[in-house]
Order: sequence, then structure tokens, then C-alpha cells
Amino acid sequence: MMRWIGGNVPLADVVPQSVATSAPRVLTDNASDTIRGIALVVLANLIWTLGDATAKWVLPSVGVAGAMMWRGLFGMATVAAVTMGRPTVTGWRRLMPQRWGLVLARSALSSFVSVTWYISWLSMSLADTYAVGFIAPLIMTLLAIPMLGERIRWRRALSTLFGFAGVLIMLRPGGDLWTPVVLLLLAGTVVMALTRIMTRQLTATETPECQAFWLLIGHTLTGFLLLPVFPGSGAVELAGWLALAFLGLSSGLAHCVFARGYALGPVSALAPYEYTIMPWGVLAGFLIFGDLPSWSTIAGATVVAAAGSYNVYRERVRRAEERAAAR
Repeated sequence: MMRWIGGNVPLADVVPQSVATSAPRVLTDNASDTIRGIALVVLANLIWTLGDATAKWVLPSVGVAGAMMWRGLFGMATVAAVTMGRPTVTGWRRLMPQRWGLVLARSALSSFVSVTWYISWLSMSLADTYAVGFIAPLIMTLLAIPMLGERIRWRRALSTLFGFAGVLIMLRPGGDLWTPVVLLLLAGTVVMALTRIMTRQLTATETPECQAFWLLIGHTLTGFLLLPVFPGSGAVELAGWLALAFLGLSSGLAHCVFARGYALGPVSALAPYEYTIMPWGVLAGFLIFGDLPSWSTIAGATVVAAAGSYNVYRERVRRAEERAAAR
């Protein structure tokens, strides 16, 4: 019997039954797979928002290092348990990389990204950090040129510049958000865009479980190394431990779902759906912390989202024209 996960997405699309153990799998680029990929990216963003809100809530007590370490431990245990608990597939071999260097590099870079976001949540709202993170799809558009062989055309170049103007509206140089923490978050967002491209590249040879497992191992090691620099402020109570366990579980699941989504669709089609995290972030921030984004954050985020969405529209038009010319 096929089991389903929200939005009529089969569980088999989240964790495929076969493992690439020899020849790399062919990355698909068709409407059916792309729609499933979009659904999985949206689902991953929802799960991530729940985990992010949990992390922001527990950070003052456990510290950045503790959140990283326990997120990694609980998360990799979750991924390993789910993988090993499925007797119909190849078990632990799904966790072993074929391209060790690229997998470990992605894990290290992702750990840096998480540290920058955790530091920002000590003083910023979820909505504000997500709005800054909106530049990631624009960066991905640029990185796809050297890393995936995509070409940037003049319309896409102009819309990308328009999107960066939206970033200036959000940050208002000299305004409240223009702080060293935001500059660190911007650096983390650029690196995050790079890891998104790497996720797409790795799906040719690595399983979603493999990518999630080693990413979370990287988080564990990073947290341990940062303990002397970012310790917590006190003892963790039962509610804190439950929050850390949920943070790890949600992270493991979200990374598996996200990696599977990027195996099904091209970066140019999936990147704009990074924006779906904003409504969840605004809602979670208001309900849990009483935070509301400023007008400049909303206006700038709208400009950035419009630019990224236009890039997708132009990409679809271009592909339609190429298919028509090939007939």
C-alpha cells in the first residue's frame, strides 16, 4: 500500500526505493517531477519553520553551540533510525556517500549557515531573518551559471538587480536592521545558496538520507567545537530537552524531504519556492514570540520575491521556446 504525505505526495517520492550505487542517476527536468519537487520543497519549508521556531525558543538556555550539537545528535539518530528501520531497501548503505569530498564540504558549509542563523535569532525575529534569506534564490540564479552550466540572459540579469534593490529596502542601510549580525546573516545566506546548488548536484549519486545524515553529523561536530565560545546560560529543563529532540527530528525529516525535492526539479524552478517559508515564519513569530515584521521588511521581501518569481517565469518561457524550435 502506498502511503502519502500531505499534498498527495507519495512517501516513495520522499525516500526512493533504489540507491545509486554505480552509475549516477539522471537528474530529471519535466513537468510531472518538477511539480512533485515543488510540493516537497514547500513541505520541507513548513517543517523547517516549526524547527526554527523551536530553536529560537530554546537558544537562550542552551546557547548556539548546544542547539547545534543536540540538533545534530537527535537529527542524525532520526535519519539513521528511519533508514535502518526499512527492511525492504539497502539499509545502512543508503547513508554512505559516493562523493565523500562534496558531501563533507556541503555539511561543513551548512553548519556555518546554521550558526549564522542561530546567532541572528538571538536578536532578530524569524520574519526578519527569513526576509534577509530571500536573497538566496537570487544568488542561486547566479551560481547556477558556473556550477550547473546555465546561462544568464539580460532579462534575468535585470530582475536579479531589481531583487537586490529589494534587499536594500529591507535593510535600509543605517536603519535598525543594519547591524553586524545582519552582515553575518547575509554571509550565511550566500553560503546557503551555494549549498542549495550542491544539493542538486549531489542528488545524482547520493540518497536524501545520506545528505541529511552527514549534514547533521557536521552540525554535531560544529556544536562541540563551539561550546567554549557559545555556551548556554543555564541548565536545560525537561521542556528544553523535548524542544531539542523535536528540533533534531524535524531537521532530519526536513533535510531528507528537501534533498528529494531537489532531485526531482531544476534549481531555477524550485528556488522561488524558498519564499513560501515567509508566511509560516510570520505566523510562528507572532504566535510564539509576539513579533511582527516592519513595513520595510514586508516591502523589501515583496520586491525580492517578485524578482525571483519573474526569473522563473522567464525560464519557463525560454524552455517553451526551445521545445517549439526543436520540433
